[in-house]
Amino acid sequence: MKILLLEDDVILNELICEYLEEKGFEVVVAFDGYEALDLIKEHSIDILLLDVGVPKLNGFELLEYLKDIGITTPTIYITSLSSAKDLEKAFNIGCDDYIKKPFELKELEVRIQYLIKTHKLNIEEFQFKNGALYNFESKSITIDGNHHTLSQKEAQILEYFIQNSNRVISLDELVSNIWEFDTAPTYATIRTYIKNLRKILGKDLLTTLKGVGYKFTV
Repeated sequence: MKILLLEDDVILNELICEYLEEKGFEVVVAFDGYEALDLIKEHSIDILLLDVGVPKLNGFELLEYLKDIGITTPTIYITSLSSAKDLEKAFNIGCDDYIKKPFELKELEVRIQYLIKTHKLNIEEFQFKNGALYNFESKSITIDGNHHTLSQKEAQILEYFIQNSNRVISLDELVSNIWEFDTAPTYATIRTYIKNLRKILGKDLLTTLKGVGYKFTV
């Protein structure tokens, strides 16, 4: 589980980072918005922890930009802002949670664990309605007694559909959340990956909405 921490207070940044690493998380840290954006481009991030009042590109602006380009990584704001207006703005932008400073590190951990649970980020196996079983560790599907090992990208696409089930996902959103900015494939390549998944799982689980995207139903 990889977490990006954007916090310009050096001491607080270090405290949060050390605490989360002790709890088994991998943490990459940034001290300003542009540095955070670069790290998001370089790494596959599972959760964003964003302070709002950071230099260059603040936490509100950063998340607004990420949402605009289709990145939907679960996000918790950590901030000293406490007004109802600020809280409303944070959730309107698209954050999942909001924790006010000062806070106990245990409280932050609890909120992270809840986010992991609600977004299905730490499950070991996932069973589909047709009986197929996907193993997150081995990146494999077992169905009707047959075992299929997925390629890296097939597994990433399937896991993204699982985490975002029952809503429409566009090809652009898949590109933004799975590929690095400078290695984006063609739409034809992505469709090939999805076609391969359908061959294994069947066509009923993944619906094509022409001109819009795909909807994974659980």
